[in-house]
Amino acid sequence: MGVFDPRAYWEERLESAKGLEGVGYVGLGHAFNTWMYRVRRHVFKRVVRSHMDVSDQGSVLDVGSGTGVYLRLWKELGARQVSGCDITDTAVARLGKELPEVDLFRMDISEGHAKLNGTYDAVSCMDVLFHVVEEERFDKAIANLAGALKPKGLLFISGNFPHRETQSEKHFIIRGIERYEAAIAAAGLQVVDRRPMFHLLNRPMDTDSRGLHWWWDFVERVCRASYKLGGLLGAVVYPLELLLVRSRREGVSTEMMVCVRVHP
Repeated sequence: MGVFDPRAYWEERLESAKGLEGVGYVGLGHAFNTWMYRVRRHVFKRVVRSHMDVSDQGSVLDVGSGTGVYLRLWKELGARQVSGCDITDTAVARLGKELPEVDLFRMDISEGHAKLNGTYDAVSCMDVLFHVVEEERFDKAIANLAGALKPKGLLFISGNFPHRETQSEKHFIIRGIERYEAAIAAAGLQVVDRRPMFHLLNRPMDTDSRGLHWWWDFVERVCRASYKLGGLLGAVVYPLELLLVRSRREGVSTEMMVCVRVHP
């Protein structure tokens, strides 16, 4: 197996799929991914609002903007100055046409950029860090995210933070929560919150529940048999999913973590 080239991987993936298929769960279809992103949007806005008054802040940065989902959410939340970046030229060019008011630039977060100079009140990096497969680059990515923030600035990230061994494939690695916490502390950040983003509408990575694993196998079978039926299944489960992620403190799947910059 050759060395994984994240930029080439994402350039090809985003070129071949313009919508949520380009950044969502491969193989489950546009309709099911749409419901997954509705959950993501709901949780993101709720968690951000619980930690900051966005309209009262100066500037925010979204890292790994892809199709622009979180750029648009920052604008909906009332952010006055929104910037975004992506590892691909494809995403930067496409988003530049769709969102001309947003300051966009190309960047690999594991390498950094001159604009990460401590000027942002908040930074989001959603479903990105598990695609940084090299450990040294992962630590560098966390340090770069911290370096983008003003003192007391907030970092919002999402991913799987399991209390178990890591899992990996060519284009992603699921690191345990202790690994994240160590890198976060080393970068001068402190974890202040962690909330579930999914319970039923994403793969259960951090549970031994046979029922949940059976459920996800069923979801995958339905979606792969018919994208239309997968979308219907997502629509039916969506209201229950919102209740579950709001009521639970510990997740079984993707979670959203909030960190504050406490050291320069």
